[in-house]
Amino acid sequence: MGLRTLLALVFITFGAALPALAQSGQPTSVNPTASAVREEQLLRELDRVNGRVSIPDAKSGLLIQPEGREYRAWHEQTIPTIGAYAILGVAALLLLFYLVRGRVRLSKGFSGVKLIRFNAFDRFIHWLTATSFIILALSGLNLVFGKTLLLPLIGPEAFTTVSQLGKYAHNYLSLPFTVGLVFMLLLWLKDNIPGWSDVKWFLAGGGMVGSYHPPAKRFNGGQKFIFWSVVLIGGAIAVSGYILMFPFYETTIAGMQLAHLVHSVGGIILVAVILGHIYIGSIGMEGAFDAMGSGKVDANWAREHHSLWAETAPRADDGRPASMPSGVAPAE
Repeated sequence: MGLRTLLALVFITFGAALPALAQSGQPTSVNPTASAVREEQLLRELDRVNGRVSIPDAKSGLLIQPEGREYRAWHEQTIPTIGAYAILGVAALLLLFYLVRGRVRLSKGFSGVKLIRFNAFDRFIHWLTATSFIILALSGLNLVFGKTLLLPLIGPEAFTTVSQLGKYAHNYLSLPFTVGLVFMLLLWLKDNIPGWSDVKWFLAGGGMVGSYHPPAKRFNGGQKFIFWSVVLIGGAIAVSGYILMFPFYETTIAGMQLAHLVHSVGGIILVAVILGHIYIGSIGMEGAFDAMGSGKVDANWAREHHSLWAETAPRADDGRPASMPSGVAPAE
């Protein structure tokens, strides 16, 4: 047998055997459970699965991000649950408090003497921030609860319109809300530094429990709590919101997810806090709305709720301190 004949026989033999070997090495059926287990093991072993792309945006090469599953669970389950418990819980507590305590009324009634509490610019900044926040809160809550609560009531077409308008309002009103936060910090920081009188105020129940009204300066402990909640939580909401409005500038997908969680949870907490603020400033306390309504409060209201501030607060009629009789000039 020649060399050429031998090589031809070897080639034919191996050529016929290769398909059989290939078929014998393949499973006859696929086990979905086993495949799923291997996939989970892969995801546990690798932080993420990246591909290679030729376009400038390298983030597009991220194929699998396991942390996205945790983010999706927070977005679709945890955040709506936290929001429902927080907002409905605070609303229920306020209703119960009103039914048990009732409105906090002035023990001596109105005196007729008005003191200047906030000037026009103070009130403008307050209402600018408050109005912006209310619309931002409603449009934000629609993103969390709208598909569950609002969509079945008004239908898909109306819900689409409401959500689209809410998106525009949410984006554009973020600017006046942020401006309001900055001015609130500049205007009222010096009067919102916590002190020992605030500790006494909280220990005494802030005058909301019982009939004793603890002494307080221009802002009491509860108002300082509201102030710092608005400034700090509102600031975090604003910063995270701008990160979401301008995505992937100096941040990654993980950073975007964190910004969304901060924005959502912070917004829910601030809504719950502001519910208490709205209650006290409207039906919860007699005479309280006048402070941001007209900027002038009754002298008896000031003496009961802000006795330390009332001693030097200017009168609305002649601008002299409330502790001084009208028409008497202070000593030089």
